[in-house]
Amino acid sequence: MDIAVYLLIPLVGLLGAALERKLDRIDRRIARVERDVDLVLGHLGIREADPALDRVGALVQEGKKIEAIKVYREVTSAGLKEAKDAVDRMPGPR
Repeated sequence: MDIAVYLLIPLVGLLGAALERKLDRIDRRIARVERDVDLVLGHLGIREADPALDRVGALVQEGKKIEAIKVYREVTSAGLKEAKDAVDRMPGPR
């Protein structure tokens, strides 16, 4: 019985590592698709009609990027990097 457990532990570790690599690859592909969709929507002049996101845009226009990132995260439940990237794509102060 002990030998089976000792053989099973590395197998579970290998499967876990393979699954993690696969999930990382999927995350990168999803991020690329989201970026492409954002580019297409921007090219077509289409933007989300969300009042809370209008507030984020206003904060960016005022030069308050950190506050804009915080509000973006609250509104969308996005992660820090995703929120920062989204705010960086918004037009800045004029």
